[in-house]
Amino acid sequence: MASIQKNSVAVIGLGYVGLPLSQLFLQNGFIVHGIDINQKKLESIEKGESLFPDVDSGFLQTCIREQKFSLFQDGEGAAGTEAVIICVPTPLTGTGEPDLSYVNSAVDLILPHIREGQLIVLESTSFPGTTEELILPKLEKRGFRPGENLYLAYSPERIDPGSKIPLENIPKVVGGITPSCLQKAKDLYERIFVAVHPVSSARAAEMTKILENTQRFINISFINDFALLCEKMGIDVYEVIDAAATKPYGFTRYLPGAGIGGHCIPIDPLYLSWKAKQYDHETPFIHFADRINKKMPAYIAEKVLRLLAETGGLAGKKILVAGVAYKKDIDDVRESAAVEVIRRLMEKGAAVDYFDPLVPELTVGGKVLRSADDPLSGYDLAVVITEHSVMDREKISAAAKQVIFPESYFLPWTRETDGRGGNK
Repeated sequence: MASIQKNSVAVIGLGYVGLPLSQLFLQNGFIVHGIDINQKKLESIEKGESLFPDVDSGFLQTCIREQKFSLFQDGEGAAGTEAVIICVPTPLTGTGEPDLSYVNSAVDLILPHIREGQLIVLESTSFPGTTEELILPKLEKRGFRPGENLYLAYSPERIDPGSKIPLENIPKVVGGITPSCLQKAKDLYERIFVAVHPVSSARAAEMTKILENTQRFINISFINDFALLCEKMGIDVYEVIDAAATKPYGFTRYLPGAGIGGHCIPIDPLYLSWKAKQYDHETPFIHFADRINKKMPAYIAEKVLRLLAETGGLAGKKILVAGVAYKKDIDDVRESAAVEVIRRLMEKGAAVDYFDPLVPELTVGGKVLRSADDPLSGYDLAVVITEHSVMDREKISAAAKQVIFPESYFLPWTRETDGRGGNK
C-alpha cells in the first residue's frame, strides 16, 4: 500500500475554485496534484495561458517545471496524497433541481486510488447533508470507516473572483463527519489560511455557505423590487439608498441592477429550497426573490425597446450591450443578466452587438457572437450591464447617440433626460 506523502494534496476540478486553491497550497510549500477531466484546460495551464484573474499562470508553470504541481486527467492523481479536495461544479438541472453528477463522478474517479489515512474534503456548494448522504456511503461501501481509517469533511469555498481580498485572509469554515475528521481538516487548512472556523458537523458547514448566499440573494432581489416601486412612484431610488446609508447601524447598502449572476448566488438558494421540501418546509422568501431576480433582465430589455420606440422603433437601429460578464473585472458569464438581455432583444428582432474586452466570444440562444471591435461607433443606443475597470465611459458614450449606465436603470429614460450619468 502506497504511503501518504506529508504536505501533499490532490485538487479535483481546476476551475474558479480549484485552481486558486491549488496555487495557495503551492505558495505554502505543498506538492499539488491537479485533476481535471478537461484536457484542453490542462494544456492551457501547462502553456501558462491566463485562465482566471486570481491565478498567476507563470507561477504555476514554474511549479510544473519543478515538479511541485502535477496535472492528471484521471483519479490516479489522488493516490498517496495527504488530502483530496473536491472542487467541481454543482449546477441545477433543467427542472431546477440539484445536479450532483459532477460530485458523483469526481468521487467515483478517485475511489480506486483512495487509501487509509487520507482526508477527503468536499468544497463544492451543495445542500446540507450532501457529504453524509452522497460521499460517505460510497466510502463505507469500500470498507472505509471515516473517523477511524479515513477522514471526511466539508469546507465551503468562499472564493470571490476578482476580489482584492487575498484568499488566505478569508476565514475557512470546516465541518467534519466525526470530531477526528474535523481535526484533520482543521489541521490541513490552518497551514494555508490565516483563520479556520470549525463547526460541529459537515451539515452545519454546508448550511453556512447556503445561508451566506441566500441572504445576499434575498437582499439583492428586494432592492431590485424596491427600485421598481420607486420608479413607478417617481422617486429616485439612488437618492433614497444614499440617505438610508447615513444611518450608522441596522442598514446594509445594496444597489439595484439588471439581475443576479454567477454560479453561486442565483443557484445556492434553490438547493436549500429543494432540500427544505424533504422536511415539509416551504421557503417563500426564496421563491419570491427568485421570481424578481429572473424578471430583471426582461425589464431592462423592455425599457431599451420602449426607448427606441420613441425614436421610430427598431428598424435600422443598432444596439450595443456593454459588459457581459456576471460581475466586474472577471470573464465569467454564467447566469449573466447581460446574456438574457441580449437574447430578449434579439428575439424582438433587434440588431445587437456586445462589447466586453474580457469576453471575446459569447453564445446566446445557440448563436456564437464576438465582441465588437474597439473603437466603437455607429450605435443608436448602448446599455452598460457590467462596467469593467478597463472600460472607458467616454468611449462608450461617444459610440452611441444614447447611453444607459447602471446607475440610471431605474430613472426615467427619455431622449431629453440627462439622468444620473446615464443618458446623454
